[in-house]
Amino acid sequence: MRSARLLGAVAALALLTGASPRDPDNPTCPQTPNWGEFEVMTLTAVDRGGKRVLLAEGVIDESLPERLQEAIEADPMIGEIWIRSRGGVATAGNEAGRIIRSYRGMLTRIPSGWTCFSACNFMFMGGDRRVVEDGGVFMVHMFTHTSDRYIIDEAIIDGSEATAELIASIEQSSALLASEDNDFLIRMGISRKLLTDIMYQQQAVKSDEDPSTRYCLSKEEVLKYNVMPVERKAQ
Repeated sequence: MRSARLLGAVAALALLTGASPRDPDNPTCPQTPNWGEFEVMTLTAVDRGGKRVLLAEGVIDESLPERLQEAIEADPMIGEIWIRSRGGVATAGNEAGRIIRSYRGMLTRIPSGWTCFSACNFMFMGGDRRVVEDGGVFMVHMFTHTSDRYIIDEAIIDGSEATAELIASIEQSSALLASEDNDFLIRMGISRKLLTDIMYQQQAVKSDEDPSTRYCLSKEEVLKYNVMPVERKAQ
């Protein structure tokens, strides 16, 4: 009853303030995240406010790192990358972040109303300078090596041996990915507590007791974990 009243109060506040309605399962996050299309990420160079900007919108796939580098090399005037994405291939997100960091001074931005989720987090953190605008959403979850439930279900149907092999493979790959993510954060100047305090605290799958599987950082947390560096805050 208390949680229902709380959700009702949050919804009422959203209506009064004009803010985006909250997700009842993930109350720190918008109910309808604006993370762009579900298609492969597109890269479009445009002029915005007198600056040359690369718009990066859509799902991160294996081809993104190479395409991203080609897009930046093709237009030396690009100084910012604006990102919205529901995520995609984790390793490709990390590699895209490393490519962005190789361009000194490159700024990554999550504009107001846009959402950067999952693998997109690591692409965004590659920016030498980083901005999450007021109203921009940095959304995280507990990393998983695979979100393909079909693969897991098929292994269960095939029998215990296939299931055990799949679980062992996922555990090994996830351990390697966790190590890579930890190393990535250190190299990008992000607080490792973003992993331990926030990402690792999220549930991988929802439960009846707690349906929340996503978390959206507040403005204070974006600064606390150095997702947007205070000393180099850009406008």
